[in-house]
Order: sequence, then structure tokens, then C-alpha cells
Amino acid sequence: MLELTMASVSGTDAGATAGMQMADAPSEPGAVLRVGRDRGACRLATPDDWLFVSRVHLEFLCGPEGTWQVTWLRGTHDDPSSEVRFSLVGGGGGVLQPLPYGGTAKLPVGGSGELVIHDRTGPRSVNVGFYHEV
Repeated sequence: MLELTMASVSGTDAGATAGMQMADAPSEPGAVLRVGRDRGACRLATPDDWLFVSRVHLEFLCGPEGTWQVTWLRGTHDDPSSEVRFSLVGGGGGVLQPLPYGGTAKLPVGGSGELVIHDRTGPRSVNVGFYHEV
């Protein structure tokens, strides 16, 4: 099972978790969880006016062996208005690493971590925590 939590944070709320949401999906091949502005396509949705987040921004996909990966989906613009960074608790030491635009990262089985979508134009971010249950 993959469990996600999401909090939208603006500059005035720094340090506070505003609008916490949760979603999960079984680790079955083809299972998918999405994060973005499109409430019809995404289990975790950000505020509609947060245009630095694409309609479908992040996609968590379960592969054939029950392992999960996350992809920052490319949008209609060549240069996105956000940055995505991720960290893995434990082996990665919690240090945020960049996830390239259109790039994919594998999530460790039994591991946890965080992805941060940061607005390049202002002090706003979307923090997505994950836990991949064994």
C-alpha cells in the first residue's frame, strides 16, 4: 500500500499545515495516485488558483512487481513555474534532491519521504509525504 499526505503552505502559513489531505492505494500493478489541480483526475488536489501546479502534476504509479514510482509529468510549457524536490527518510538523510521536469524516481519498498512542489514566483509550496507499506 502507498499512503500519501498533502499540505498546501503559503508564506504566511510557513511552519503550519494548511488543508491536510490523505489518499492511499494498494500496491497492485497499474494502481495510480495523482496530485494536481484537476479534482476529477487527482486524488489530492491543490487550490484552483495555484497555477504553479499543473492540472495533473505528480503521478504515482505501481509497477508489475508492486513497486511504486513518481513522475513529474510534463505540462504544456517548456519551462515550468515550479520546482519539485524529493527526499527519502533514512538512506537519503532527508536531504531534498531535485526531481527533473518530466523525470521519474523510484520509491523504496517499506520507505518514506517527501516531495515538495515549490512556486518559483512566490512563497508557496505543496508538501506531499509518502509511505510505501511493505
